[in-house]
Amino acid sequence: MVGFHSRLFGTGLVDLRGAFGLGVDEASWLSTLATAPQIVLAPAVAWMAAVFGIRRVMVGPALLYGLVSLLIPFARDFEILAILHVVHGTLLGVFVPATLMIIFRNLPMKWWISAIAIYAFRGAFTANSGTALVDFYVQHLGWQFMYWQDVVLAPILALLAFYGAPKEPVNSDLLARADWGGMLFLGFGLALLFVAVDQGNRLDWFSNGLVVSSLVGGAVLVAAFFINEFLVEHPWASVGAIGGRNVVLLLSVALLYLMSGLSNTSLVPNYLTTVVGLRPEQVGQTLLYWTCIPLVIMTPITVWALHRMDGRFLILVGLCCFAGAALIGTSLTSDWSGDDFRTMAVLQGAGHILTFPPIIVLTVANGDPTKAIAVAAYIQVIRLLGTQTAQALMTTYLRKGEQLHSYLTGLNVERGSEASVSALAALAHKVAGAGAAISQSRATAVLSQQVQKQANVLSYIDAFWLTFYCAIGGLVILAFVTRAPKGPMATH
Repeated sequence: MVGFHSRLFGTGLVDLRGAFGLGVDEASWLSTLATAPQIVLAPAVAWMAAVFGIRRVMVGPALLYGLVSLLIPFARDFEILAILHVVHGTLLGVFVPATLMIIFRNLPMKWWISAIAIYAFRGAFTANSGTALVDFYVQHLGWQFMYWQDVVLAPILALLAFYGAPKEPVNSDLLARADWGGMLFLGFGLALLFVAVDQGNRLDWFSNGLVVSSLVGGAVLVAAFFINEFLVEHPWASVGAIGGRNVVLLLSVALLYLMSGLSNTSLVPNYLTTVVGLRPEQVGQTLLYWTCIPLVIMTPITVWALHRMDGRFLILVGLCCFAGAALIGTSLTSDWSGDDFRTMAVLQGAGHILTFPPIIVLTVANGDPTKAIAVAAYIQVIRLLGTQTAQALMTTYLRKGEQLHSYLTGLNVERGSEASVSALAALAHKVAGAGAAISQSRATAVLSQQVQKQANVLSYIDAFWLTFYCAIGGLVILAFVTRAPKGPMATH
Protein backbone atom coordinates (compact mmCIF):
# COMPACT_ATOMS: atom_id res chain seq x y z
CA MET A 1 0.00 0.00 0.00
CA VAL A 2 2.76 2.46 0.94
CA GLY A 3 4.86 1.74 -2.13
CA PHE A 4 1.88 2.01 -4.45
CA HIS A 5 0.73 5.35 -3.04
CA SER A 6 4.22 6.80 -3.34
CA ARG A 7 3.93 6.04 -7.06
CA LEU A 8 0.25 7.06 -7.27
CA PHE A 9 0.86 10.81 -7.19
CA GLY A 10 3.64 10.55 -9.72
CA THR A 11 1.69 8.51 -12.27
CA GLY A 12 -2.01 8.91 -11.54
CA LEU A 13 -2.15 12.58 -10.53
CA VAL A 14 -3.43 13.67 -13.96
CA ASP A 15 -6.36 11.25 -13.67
CA LEU A 16 -7.03 12.37 -10.09
CA ARG A 17 -7.03 16.02 -11.18
CA GLY A 18 -9.72 15.28 -13.73
CA ALA A 19 -11.75 13.12 -11.33
CA PHE A 20 -11.71 15.64 -8.47
CA GLY A 21 -11.83 18.72 -10.71
CA LEU A 22 -8.59 20.17 -9.35
CA GLY A 23 -6.30 22.82 -10.76
CA VAL A 24 -2.54 22.35 -11.06
CA ASP A 25 -1.83 24.10 -7.74
CA GLU A 26 -4.51 22.19 -5.84
CA ALA A 27 -3.30 18.85 -7.21
CA SER A 28 0.28 19.69 -6.27
CA TRP A 29 -0.74 20.52 -2.70
CA LEU A 30 -2.82 17.35 -2.51
CA SER A 31 0.31 15.32 -3.23
CA THR A 32 2.27 17.26 -0.59
CA LEU A 33 -0.47 16.91 2.03
CA ALA A 34 -0.68 13.16 1.41
CA THR A 35 3.05 12.64 2.05
CA ALA A 36 4.12 15.21 4.65
CA PRO A 37 2.13 13.55 7.49
CA GLN A 38 3.99 10.30 6.86
CA ILE A 39 7.23 12.12 7.65
CA VAL A 40 5.80 13.61 10.87
CA LEU A 41 4.91 10.20 12.27
CA ALA A 42 7.29 7.71 10.65
CA PRO A 43 10.42 8.33 12.79
CA ALA A 44 8.41 7.86 16.02
CA VAL A 45 6.61 4.67 14.99
CA ALA A 46 9.43 2.38 16.18
CA TRP A 47 9.16 3.97 19.65
CA MET A 48 5.37 3.65 19.58
CA ALA A 49 5.67 -0.04 18.69
CA ALA A 50 8.09 -0.59 21.57
CA VAL A 51 5.76 1.18 24.04
CA PHE A 52 2.29 0.08 22.95
CA GLY A 53 3.05 -3.12 21.04
CA ILE A 54 2.60 -3.97 17.37
CA ARG A 55 -1.08 -4.88 17.75
CA ARG A 56 -2.15 -1.50 19.09
CA VAL A 57 -0.01 0.40 16.60
CA MET A 58 -1.10 -1.57 13.51
CA VAL A 59 -4.64 -2.91 13.90
CA GLY A 60 -6.63 0.23 14.71
CA PRO A 61 -4.84 2.50 12.21
CA ALA A 62 -5.20 -0.14 9.47
CA LEU A 63 -8.98 -0.36 9.93
CA LEU A 64 -9.35 3.43 10.04
CA TYR A 65 -7.11 3.69 6.97
CA GLY A 66 -9.41 1.34 5.08
CA LEU A 67 -12.42 3.52 6.00
CA VAL A 68 -10.70 6.73 4.86
CA SER A 69 -9.69 5.02 1.59
CA LEU A 70 -13.35 4.16 1.04
CA LEU A 71 -14.49 7.76 1.59
CA ILE A 72 -11.90 9.71 -0.44
CA PRO A 73 -13.39 9.06 -3.93
CA PHE A 74 -16.72 10.51 -2.78
CA ALA A 75 -15.20 13.85 -1.68
CA ARG A 76 -15.55 16.82 -4.00
CA ASP A 77 -14.83 19.82 -1.77
CA PHE A 78 -11.08 20.51 -1.80
CA GLU A 79 -10.88 21.27 1.93
CA ILE A 80 -12.52 17.95 2.81
CA LEU A 81 -10.33 16.18 0.25
CA ALA A 82 -7.21 17.75 1.78
CA ILE A 83 -8.23 16.75 5.34
CA LEU A 84 -8.93 13.17 4.24
CA HIS A 85 -5.53 12.96 2.54
CA VAL A 86 -3.78 14.31 5.64
CA VAL A 87 -5.44 11.59 7.73
CA HIS A 88 -4.73 9.04 4.99
CA GLY A 89 -1.03 9.97 4.88
CA THR A 90 -0.69 10.02 8.66
CA LEU A 91 -2.06 6.48 8.95
CA LEU A 92 -0.01 5.31 5.98
CA GLY A 93 3.11 6.53 7.77
CA VAL A 94 2.61 3.89 10.46
CA PHE A 95 2.90 0.73 8.40
CA VAL A 96 6.41 0.60 6.89
CA PRO A 97 8.31 1.83 9.99
CA ALA A 98 6.44 -0.70 12.14
CA THR A 99 7.72 -3.44 9.82
CA LEU A 100 11.30 -2.99 11.01
CA MET A 101 10.20 -3.28 14.63
CA ILE A 102 8.21 -6.42 13.79
CA ILE A 103 11.39 -7.88 12.33
CA PHE A 104 13.60 -7.07 15.30
CA ARG A 105 11.05 -7.70 18.09
CA ASN A 106 8.94 -10.61 16.86
CA LEU A 107 11.10 -12.71 14.55
CA PRO A 108 13.88 -15.15 15.49
CA MET A 109 17.29 -13.78 14.51
CA LYS A 110 17.79 -16.41 11.84
CA TRP A 111 14.93 -14.85 9.85
CA TRP A 112 16.07 -11.22 10.12
CA ILE A 113 18.00 -11.14 6.85
CA SER A 114 15.15 -12.77 4.92
CA ALA A 115 12.63 -10.31 6.37
CA ILE A 116 14.84 -7.29 5.60
CA ALA A 117 15.19 -8.53 2.02
CA ILE A 118 11.38 -8.68 1.70
CA TYR A 119 11.19 -5.20 3.25
CA ALA A 120 13.62 -3.89 0.62
CA PHE A 121 11.97 -5.88 -2.19
CA ARG A 122 8.54 -4.33 -1.70
CA GLY A 123 9.90 -0.79 -2.15
CA ALA A 124 11.56 -1.42 -5.50
CA PHE A 125 8.81 -3.78 -6.69
CA THR A 126 5.89 -1.43 -5.99
CA ALA A 127 7.76 1.55 -7.46
CA ASN A 128 8.19 -0.32 -10.75
CA SER A 129 4.86 -2.17 -10.88
CA GLY A 130 2.82 0.80 -9.66
CA THR A 131 2.72 2.46 -13.08
CA ALA A 132 1.12 -0.58 -14.69
CA LEU A 133 -1.31 -1.00 -11.79
CA VAL A 134 -2.44 2.64 -11.87
CA ASP A 135 -3.14 2.35 -15.58
CA PHE A 136 -5.03 -0.94 -15.10
CA TYR A 137 -7.32 0.67 -12.55
CA VAL A 138 -7.96 3.75 -14.70
CA GLN A 139 -8.52 1.82 -17.93
CA HIS A 140 -10.54 -1.15 -16.66
CA LEU A 141 -11.96 -0.68 -13.15
CA GLY A 142 -12.16 3.06 -12.55
CA TRP A 143 -9.84 5.57 -10.92
CA GLN A 144 -11.64 5.03 -7.57
CA PHE A 145 -9.87 1.69 -7.20
CA MET A 146 -6.57 3.52 -6.74
CA TYR A 147 -8.00 4.10 -3.26
CA TRP A 148 -10.48 1.27 -2.96
CA GLN A 149 -7.81 -1.42 -3.32
CA ASP A 150 -6.88 -0.50 0.26
CA VAL A 151 -10.43 -1.10 1.46
CA VAL A 152 -9.58 -4.77 0.86
CA LEU A 153 -5.87 -4.74 1.76
CA ALA A 154 -6.05 -2.72 4.99
CA PRO A 155 -8.38 -5.14 6.86
CA ILE A 156 -6.15 -8.04 5.76
CA LEU A 157 -3.18 -6.13 7.19
CA ALA A 158 -5.10 -5.59 10.45
CA LEU A 159 -6.04 -9.29 10.62
CA LEU A 160 -2.46 -10.45 10.06
CA ALA A 161 -1.14 -8.00 12.66
CA PHE A 162 -3.77 -9.07 15.20
CA TYR A 163 -3.04 -12.79 14.90
CA GLY A 164 0.68 -12.49 14.12
CA ALA A 165 1.80 -10.08 16.83
CA PRO A 166 1.79 -11.10 20.50
CA LYS A 167 -0.46 -9.33 22.99
CA GLU A 168 1.90 -7.05 24.89
CA PRO A 169 1.29 -4.83 27.91
CA VAL A 170 1.99 -1.13 27.62
CA ASN A 171 5.62 -0.41 28.51
CA SER A 172 4.84 2.14 31.22
CA ASP A 173 8.53 2.71 32.04
CA LEU A 174 9.40 3.65 28.46
CA LEU A 175 6.23 5.76 28.26
CA ALA A 176 7.15 7.66 31.42
CA ARG A 177 10.59 8.45 29.96
CA ALA A 178 9.13 9.58 26.62
CA ASP A 179 11.10 12.25 24.81
CA TRP A 180 8.07 14.12 23.45
CA GLY A 181 10.12 17.18 22.55
CA GLY A 182 12.56 15.19 20.42
CA MET A 183 9.78 13.41 18.54
CA LEU A 184 7.85 16.62 17.86
CA PHE A 185 10.93 18.62 16.84
CA LEU A 186 12.19 16.00 14.40
CA GLY A 187 8.79 15.02 12.96
CA PHE A 188 7.54 18.54 12.26
CA GLY A 189 10.99 19.79 11.28
CA LEU A 190 11.34 17.10 8.62
CA ALA A 191 7.77 17.69 7.45
CA LEU A 192 8.48 21.40 6.90
CA LEU A 193 11.66 20.55 5.00
CA PHE A 194 9.64 18.15 2.86
CA VAL A 195 7.03 20.83 2.08
CA ALA A 196 9.84 23.14 0.94
CA VAL A 197 11.47 20.43 -1.17
CA ASP A 198 8.19 19.17 -2.67
CA GLN A 199 6.88 22.63 -3.57
CA GLY A 200 10.28 24.14 -4.41
CA ASN A 201 10.24 23.30 -8.12
CA ARG A 202 6.73 24.60 -8.66
CA LEU A 203 7.25 27.80 -6.65
CA ASP A 204 10.82 28.47 -7.89
CA TRP A 205 12.67 27.75 -4.67
CA PHE A 206 14.25 30.78 -2.93
CA SER A 207 12.16 33.34 -4.78
CA ASN A 208 9.07 32.17 -2.88
CA GLY A 209 8.38 33.12 0.73
CA LEU A 210 6.60 29.86 1.59
CA VAL A 211 9.52 27.74 0.45
CA VAL A 212 12.07 29.90 2.29
CA SER A 213 10.05 29.99 5.51
CA SER A 214 9.50 26.22 5.38
CA LEU A 215 13.22 25.61 4.87
CA VAL A 216 14.21 27.95 7.70
CA GLY A 217 11.50 26.66 10.06
CA GLY A 218 12.37 23.03 9.31
CA ALA A 219 16.09 23.64 9.80
CA VAL A 220 15.46 25.39 13.14
CA LEU A 221 13.26 22.53 14.40
CA VAL A 222 15.78 19.87 13.31
CA ALA A 223 18.57 21.83 15.04
CA ALA A 224 16.36 22.02 18.15
CA PHE A 225 15.93 18.25 17.94
CA PHE A 226 19.69 17.63 18.02
CA ILE A 227 20.13 20.06 20.93
CA ASN A 228 17.28 18.33 22.73
CA GLU A 229 18.85 14.89 22.24
CA PHE A 230 22.10 16.08 23.82
CA LEU A 231 20.35 17.67 26.81
CA VAL A 232 17.53 15.30 27.84
CA GLU A 233 18.21 12.46 30.25
CA HIS A 234 16.58 9.79 28.11
CA PRO A 235 16.89 10.77 24.41
CA TRP A 236 14.45 9.09 22.08
CA ALA A 237 16.74 8.99 19.04
CA SER A 238 20.21 9.40 20.47
CA VAL A 239 22.67 10.78 17.93
CA GLY A 240 25.16 8.27 19.32
CA ALA A 241 23.12 5.49 17.72
CA ILE A 242 24.40 6.61 14.31
CA GLY A 243 27.67 8.06 15.53
CA GLY A 244 29.76 5.00 14.73
CA ARG A 245 32.16 5.37 11.84
CA ASN A 246 30.74 2.51 9.81
CA VAL A 247 27.14 3.57 10.45
CA VAL A 248 27.80 7.12 9.22
CA LEU A 249 29.56 5.79 6.12
CA LEU A 250 26.78 3.29 5.38
CA LEU A 251 24.06 5.93 5.74
CA SER A 252 26.06 8.11 3.33
CA VAL A 253 26.18 5.20 0.89
CA ALA A 254 22.41 4.84 1.33
CA LEU A 255 21.84 8.48 0.32
CA LEU A 256 23.98 8.05 -2.80
CA TYR A 257 22.15 4.80 -3.54
CA LEU A 258 18.86 6.73 -3.45
CA MET A 259 20.25 9.24 -5.95
CA SER A 260 21.64 6.57 -8.28
CA GLY A 261 18.39 4.60 -7.96
CA LEU A 262 16.51 7.53 -9.50
CA SER A 263 17.83 6.32 -12.87
CA ASN A 264 15.18 3.63 -12.49
CA THR A 265 12.36 5.06 -10.38
CA SER A 266 12.31 8.52 -11.97
CA LEU A 267 14.40 9.03 -15.10
CA VAL A 268 13.29 6.08 -17.23
CA PRO A 269 9.51 6.38 -16.68
CA ASN A 270 9.58 10.20 -16.91
CA TYR A 271 11.58 10.10 -20.14
CA LEU A 272 9.26 7.58 -21.73
CA THR A 273 6.22 9.61 -20.71
CA THR A 274 7.30 13.21 -21.35
CA VAL A 275 9.74 12.84 -24.28
CA VAL A 276 8.68 9.67 -26.10
CA GLY A 277 4.99 10.21 -25.32
CA LEU A 278 4.20 6.64 -24.25
CA ARG A 279 1.05 5.80 -22.33
CA PRO A 280 1.43 4.62 -18.71
CA GLU A 281 0.54 1.04 -19.68
CA GLN A 282 3.38 0.99 -22.22
CA VAL A 283 5.84 2.34 -19.66
CA GLY A 284 4.47 -0.03 -17.02
CA GLN A 285 5.04 -3.10 -19.19
CA THR A 286 8.73 -2.26 -19.64
CA LEU A 287 9.27 -1.76 -15.92
CA LEU A 288 7.14 -4.72 -14.90
CA TYR A 289 8.84 -7.26 -17.17
CA TRP A 290 12.42 -6.04 -17.12
CA THR A 291 12.79 -4.68 -13.58
CA CYS A 292 10.30 -6.59 -11.43
CA ILE A 293 11.16 -10.06 -12.75
CA PRO A 294 14.90 -9.61 -11.99
CA LEU A 295 13.85 -8.39 -8.53
CA VAL A 296 11.89 -11.58 -7.92
CA ILE A 297 14.78 -13.75 -9.11
CA MET A 298 17.53 -11.86 -7.28
CA THR A 299 15.84 -11.54 -3.87
CA PRO A 300 16.39 -15.16 -2.72
CA ILE A 301 19.90 -15.05 -4.20
CA THR A 302 20.65 -11.94 -2.14
CA VAL A 303 19.35 -13.61 1.04
CA TRP A 304 21.48 -16.69 0.35
CA ALA A 305 24.55 -14.53 -0.30
CA LEU A 306 24.06 -12.37 2.82
CA HIS A 307 24.15 -15.48 4.98
CA ARG A 308 27.44 -16.58 3.42
CA MET A 309 29.53 -13.54 2.52
CA ASP A 310 30.40 -10.01 3.52
CA GLY A 311 27.52 -7.63 2.71
CA ARG A 312 30.00 -5.05 1.44
CA PHE A 313 30.67 -7.21 -1.60
CA LEU A 314 26.95 -7.25 -2.46
CA ILE A 315 26.73 -3.46 -2.11
CA LEU A 316 29.74 -3.23 -4.43
CA VAL A 317 28.02 -5.35 -7.07
CA GLY A 318 24.72 -3.49 -6.66
CA LEU A 319 26.28 -0.05 -7.09
CA CYS A 320 28.21 -1.33 -10.11
CA CYS A 321 24.86 -2.41 -11.60
CA PHE A 322 23.52 1.12 -11.17
CA ALA A 323 26.71 2.64 -12.59
CA GLY A 324 26.49 0.33 -15.62
CA ALA A 325 22.81 1.16 -16.16
CA ALA A 326 23.55 4.88 -15.95
CA LEU A 327 26.38 4.56 -18.47
CA ILE A 328 23.98 2.90 -20.89
CA GLY A 329 21.60 5.82 -20.32
CA THR A 330 24.25 8.34 -21.35
CA SER A 331 23.95 6.96 -24.91
CA LEU A 332 20.31 8.08 -25.01
CA THR A 333 18.85 9.44 -28.26
CA SER A 334 15.44 10.76 -29.21
CA ASP A 335 14.80 7.48 -31.08
CA TRP A 336 14.82 5.36 -27.92
CA SER A 337 11.58 3.71 -26.83
CA GLY A 338 10.63 1.26 -24.10
CA ASP A 339 12.48 -1.73 -25.54
CA ASP A 340 15.76 0.19 -25.62
CA PHE A 341 15.72 0.35 -21.80
CA ARG A 342 15.57 -3.42 -21.24
CA THR A 343 19.21 -3.96 -20.32
CA MET A 344 19.14 -0.88 -18.09
CA ALA A 345 15.99 -2.09 -16.33
CA VAL A 346 17.50 -5.52 -15.63
CA LEU A 347 20.64 -3.96 -14.15
CA GLN A 348 18.57 -1.54 -12.09
CA GLY A 349 16.33 -4.30 -10.72
CA ALA A 350 19.37 -6.31 -9.67
CA GLY A 351 21.01 -3.17 -8.28
CA HIS A 352 18.09 -2.38 -5.98
CA ILE A 353 17.98 -5.73 -4.25
CA LEU A 354 21.77 -6.17 -4.10
CA THR A 355 22.29 -2.75 -2.49
CA PHE A 356 19.49 -1.88 -0.07
CA PRO A 357 19.21 -5.07 2.08
CA PRO A 358 22.97 -5.25 2.79
CA ILE A 359 22.97 -1.55 3.74
CA ILE A 360 20.27 -2.15 6.37
CA VAL A 361 21.89 -5.40 7.56
CA LEU A 362 25.34 -3.83 7.94
CA THR A 363 23.93 -0.66 9.55
CA VAL A 364 22.18 -2.74 12.20
CA ALA A 365 25.22 -5.03 12.59
CA ASN A 366 27.51 -2.02 13.17
CA GLY A 367 25.08 -0.21 15.47
CA ASP A 368 24.36 -0.49 19.17
CA PRO A 369 21.64 -3.17 19.63
CA THR A 370 20.36 -1.34 22.73
CA LYS A 371 19.56 1.67 20.52
CA ALA A 372 17.56 -0.16 17.86
CA ILE A 373 14.66 2.32 18.17
CA ALA A 374 16.96 5.24 17.35
CA VAL A 375 18.53 3.42 14.40
CA ALA A 376 15.06 2.58 13.05
CA ALA A 377 14.07 6.26 13.37
CA TYR A 378 17.06 7.44 11.33
CA ILE A 379 16.49 4.76 8.68
CA GLN A 380 12.95 6.12 8.25
CA VAL A 381 14.29 9.67 7.91
CA ILE A 382 16.53 8.56 5.04
CA ARG A 383 13.79 6.43 3.47
CA LEU A 384 11.24 9.24 3.36
CA LEU A 385 12.99 12.60 3.35
CA GLY A 386 16.08 11.29 1.54
CA THR A 387 13.96 9.82 -1.25
CA GLN A 388 11.81 12.92 -1.65
CA THR A 389 14.81 15.26 -1.54
CA ALA A 390 16.62 13.19 -4.17
CA GLN A 391 13.56 13.32 -6.44
CA ALA A 392 13.15 17.07 -5.98
CA LEU A 393 16.81 17.72 -6.71
CA MET A 394 16.63 15.55 -9.82
CA THR A 395 13.51 17.39 -11.02
CA THR A 396 15.30 20.71 -10.56
CA TYR A 397 18.39 19.37 -12.31
CA LEU A 398 16.31 18.22 -15.30
CA ARG A 399 14.39 21.51 -15.50
CA LYS A 400 17.50 23.67 -15.38
CA GLY A 401 19.30 21.32 -17.78
CA GLU A 402 16.47 21.53 -20.31
CA GLN A 403 16.51 25.34 -20.13
CA LEU A 404 20.27 25.45 -20.63
CA HIS A 405 20.31 22.98 -23.53
CA SER A 406 17.28 24.64 -25.14
CA TYR A 407 19.21 27.92 -25.15
CA LEU A 408 22.44 26.35 -26.41
CA THR A 409 20.64 24.31 -29.09
CA GLY A 410 18.69 27.37 -30.15
CA LEU A 411 21.95 29.22 -30.76
CA ASN A 412 22.61 26.78 -33.61
CA VAL A 413 19.23 27.49 -35.20
CA GLU A 414 20.09 30.93 -36.52
CA ARG A 415 17.41 32.88 -38.30
CA GLY A 416 18.19 33.05 -42.00
CA SER A 417 21.02 30.52 -41.86
CA GLU A 418 21.22 27.94 -44.62
CA ALA A 419 20.54 25.01 -42.22
CA SER A 420 17.52 26.71 -40.67
CA VAL A 421 16.05 27.76 -44.00
CA SER A 422 16.42 24.29 -45.51
CA ALA A 423 14.93 22.63 -42.41
CA LEU A 424 11.95 24.99 -42.41
CA ALA A 425 11.48 24.52 -46.17
CA ALA A 426 11.44 20.72 -45.80
CA LEU A 427 8.96 20.88 -42.92
CA ALA A 428 6.75 23.40 -44.75
CA HIS A 429 6.68 21.14 -47.79
CA LYS A 430 5.30 18.27 -45.67
CA VAL A 431 2.39 20.40 -44.44
CA ALA A 432 1.91 22.35 -47.68
CA GLY A 433 -1.70 21.19 -47.95
CA ALA A 434 -2.67 23.62 -45.18
CA GLY A 435 -1.76 26.66 -47.28
CA ALA A 436 1.42 28.69 -47.66
CA ALA A 437 0.99 30.97 -44.63
CA ILE A 438 -0.18 28.25 -42.26
CA SER A 439 2.42 25.72 -43.46
CA GLN A 440 5.23 28.16 -42.68
CA SER A 441 3.98 28.79 -39.11
CA ARG A 442 3.45 25.07 -38.57
CA ALA A 443 6.95 24.32 -39.83
CA THR A 444 8.35 26.85 -37.37
CA ALA A 445 6.35 25.27 -34.54
CA VAL A 446 7.58 21.77 -35.47
CA LEU A 447 11.20 22.98 -35.58
CA SER A 448 10.74 24.59 -32.15
CA GLN A 449 9.35 21.33 -30.79
CA GLN A 450 12.32 19.43 -32.18
CA VAL A 451 14.73 21.84 -30.49
CA GLN A 452 12.91 21.38 -27.17
CA LYS A 453 12.86 17.60 -27.61
CA GLN A 454 16.60 17.49 -28.21
CA ALA A 455 17.13 19.77 -25.19
CA ASN A 456 15.12 17.30 -23.09
CA VAL A 457 17.19 14.38 -24.36
CA LEU A 458 20.41 16.20 -23.50
CA SER A 459 19.14 17.05 -20.01
CA TYR A 460 18.29 13.37 -19.37
CA ILE A 461 21.77 12.37 -20.58
CA ASP A 462 23.21 14.80 -18.01
CA ALA A 463 20.93 13.27 -15.37
CA PHE A 464 22.17 9.77 -16.17
CA TRP A 465 25.73 11.04 -15.80
CA LEU A 466 24.75 12.45 -12.39
CA THR A 467 23.38 9.07 -11.24
CA PHE A 468 26.55 7.41 -12.54
CA TYR A 469 28.72 9.73 -10.43
CA CYS A 470 26.49 9.09 -7.41
CA ALA A 471 27.03 5.34 -7.80
CA ILE A 472 30.79 5.89 -8.11
CA GLY A 473 30.68 8.12 -5.02
CA GLY A 474 28.93 5.33 -3.15
CA LEU A 475 31.68 2.92 -4.17
CA VAL A 476 34.37 5.33 -2.97
CA ILE A 477 32.71 5.69 0.46
CA LEU A 478 32.13 1.92 0.62
CA ALA A 479 35.89 1.40 0.32
CA PHE A 480 36.30 2.96 3.78
CA VAL A 481 33.67 0.75 5.48
CA THR A 482 35.40 -1.83 7.64
CA ARG A 483 34.20 -5.36 8.39
CA ALA A 484 31.22 -5.50 10.74
CA PRO A 485 31.68 -7.20 14.13
CA LYS A 486 30.56 -10.82 14.15
CA GLY A 487 27.00 -11.39 15.25
CA PRO A 488 23.58 -12.60 14.03
CA MET A 489 23.60 -10.03 11.18
CA ALA A 490 27.26 -10.40 10.16
CA THR A 491 28.88 -13.78 10.56
CA HIS A 492 31.65 -13.43 7.98
